[in-house]
Amino acid sequence: MELHRTTGNWRLGLGLSLITVILWGLVPVALAVVLKKLDVYTINWFRFITAFILLGGYLFKQNNLPKLSQLRSVPLYLFAIAILGLVGNYIFFVMGLKATSPSHAEVLIQLAGVFLSLGGLVIFKERYTRYQWLGVGILLAGFIGFFYEQLKTMATQSDRYISGSIMLIVAGVSWAIYALIQKQLLTKLASTHIMWVIYGVCTLVFGTMAKPQTLIELNSIEWMALIFCGLNTVVAYGAFAESLQHWEASRVSAILALAPIFTIVSMEITAYIAPNLVSPEHITALGLFGALLVVTGSISISLGKGVRSEE
Repeated sequence: MELHRTTGNWRLGLGLSLITVILWGLVPVALAVVLKKLDVYTINWFRFITAFILLGGYLFKQNNLPKLSQLRSVPLYLFAIAILGLVGNYIFFVMGLKATSPSHAEVLIQLAGVFLSLGGLVIFKERYTRYQWLGVGILLAGFIGFFYEQLKTMATQSDRYISGSIMLIVAGVSWAIYALIQKQLLTKLASTHIMWVIYGVCTLVFGTMAKPQTLIELNSIEWMALIFCGLNTVVAYGAFAESLQHWEASRVSAILALAPIFTIVSMEITAYIAPNLVSPEHITALGLFGALLVVTGSISISLGKGVRSEE
């Protein structure tokens, strides 16, 4: 089977990856707000139907909706695996977030990037240079320092916290499976066509379990958070899918490792502006140093020379 090859436009791939990481870093805070009123399935149904309608409207306006002949060219099992992976990620991430906290959820979901990177190395024959492997070490050291307190909490908290952590790990595995299949699907379809079909199927799946009537219980702030989650889905996943068209999966996954920093910063700002919505994170000097290492390691992996795909 022919494997996907990137365009080599790393600047565009980097820019799209940064858009993705910023939006994914912000979404746990918004989800924490709406989880006070809505269940997991209703939230995810709203996110997917928003993405399906907006992306579908864009494709229709561009006269670029996927043709049936194009869809038939894609092996059905690949679409099925991608959809199951994304559904699993959305369910387990929100459930894990509800049982833990936004910052804790972001540290564990970074395993998704690790799994994606390993998949890129093994499946798509991508390679790291020694400089980039050094970046991996720096990145891991940074995570240990940045999330030291959270890791201690995970080991000492209640069963609910631990079960939530397990859900987050499952969410990470599910997402990595989706992302690797998404990259392979690019050999047959444009990223926008792939995402539109996936959004549509996921809308139907979550629609069978959603409770749309509960949306009337939301106040204005909660509505804003929910709408942001919906817009986040279409923009962030669209940027992510397109980034894989131009950049290696291993490099994209390294940039995604920056998401926890945006989560912590957004939580601090939100807690300062509206302390009744979220609790602030208390970051120690060790945590700040760890954050610096995370940034340094991520940049080393992403921009280091020599990552290549074997022909």
